[in-house]
Amino acid sequence: MYFIELLPVFMFLALAMLLFSGYPVAFVLGGVGLFFGFIGIYYEVFSLIEFFNILSRIWGGVCENLILVAIPMFIFMGTMLEKSGVAKDLLYALQIMLRRVPGGLALSVTIMGTIMAATTGIIGASVVMMTLLALPVMLERKYDKSLATGTIAASGTLGILIPPSIMLVIMADLLAISVGTLFIASVFPGLLLAILYFIYLFLRTRFNPSLAPPLPDEIGPAGAKEKLKLIFSSFLPPIFLIILVLGSIFAGFATPTEAAGVGALGSILLAIFKKRLKFKVLKEVTERSALTGAMIFGIFVGATAFSYVFRSLGGDDLIHHFVSEIGFGPWGILFIMMGLVFLLGFFFDWVEITLIVLPLFAPIMKTLDFAGHVAPDLIIPWIAVLLAVNLQTSFLTPPFGFALFYMKGVAPSNVKIQTIYKGIIPFVALQLLGLALVIKFPEIALWLPGRILD
Repeated sequence: MYFIELLPVFMFLALAMLLFSGYPVAFVLGGVGLFFGFIGIYYEVFSLIEFFNILSRIWGGVCENLILVAIPMFIFMGTMLEKSGVAKDLLYALQIMLRRVPGGLALSVTIMGTIMAATTGIIGASVVMMTLLALPVMLERKYDKSLATGTIAASGTLGILIPPSIMLVIMADLLAISVGTLFIASVFPGLLLAILYFIYLFLRTRFNPSLAPPLPDEIGPAGAKEKLKLIFSSFLPPIFLIILVLGSIFAGFATPTEAAGVGALGSILLAIFKKRLKFKVLKEVTERSALTGAMIFGIFVGATAFSYVFRSLGGDDLIHHFVSEIGFGPWGILFIMMGLVFLLGFFFDWVEITLIVLPLFAPIMKTLDFAGHVAPDLIIPWIAVLLAVNLQTSFLTPPFGFALFYMKGVAPSNVKIQTIYKGIIPFVALQLLGLALVIKFPEIALWLPGRILD
């Protein structure tokens, strides 16, 4: 019966429509999976006993997965740096250090976004924090509103790509590859985007200084001694924490889970060093970390139910048949994947895209061969990095760019959503340029893993 063969297609379409309903994503994923499971039972292509397999997959794939333990600890680390004021002090130190450079405050925001990206992968928290800290200062300094909002939104989303990214942890688990390998492969692509932002902002403000007036001379420490004190107290401590966390992973001294524990403890020690570890701060950090972690793991549970029923109804076979019939070859399939993820980014968050689409792509990715361009054993990490770079655009592209709504929710009332949309256009173009460079020159992602792993 033709209808039965198309059940996976109807299942995916139902999910796409219900995601716009406003219900929690975890419930939508799980609900669609269970509903189509019962439809499969009615048409005798799914059995009732298979629902028990979903429970075992949730337990074995999510609850017992030690790699995923890193997620709540990385969330805790980033949230503690925000709530304890370490991030605010870092931005102030960067402003002083770059005060003589054209667009110094915008460049400081970019550097801060890069540094904070290496402490947490929670984009919502990063964008909100940087909007609250940087946007009022930039507007007070008479910065162009679209330039200011675009800089903050783009810099705040770097955490999705620069390790220790929570998304990379999830992608590595779904693709059955080493988290450490994916972390290492994402370092240079993440820095590449940050450098592209930096060059764009420097050149634009250099040739049009009215977009970014310099910091007045009377602001900040006067003498060299005070400046050195500021650098040692506000700039170097978070840098040391990042080196400690990522360095221990890259050097092989610790697993990502162990390094996440070190990072969480290090953020507490930094708060103590700043004399800001109060019970109220600890309570807020713990509550937000728990709620964010619960949201992510809830989506894991729902996605597990959805993907199991989808595969049981023949979804994998349908996709393989479609790929074999179009006959585009590996490059054509790669560009179809990239195009689909980019388009989905206009409507969905990275969590939905990663947990829904990636399991469908994984079997196809393992069959692709880019002879002479990428070594066979590095194809999966390379494509994973490409997807990660691509997914960063999902936070910025309207109409449902989540970073834009995070920013609008806490920005001053005189900052319109149209201004934010205008501001992100150059940065989306830069992200696509970065994606094209990593496709053309895979060594950007694969050189460092080759050096370290060899």
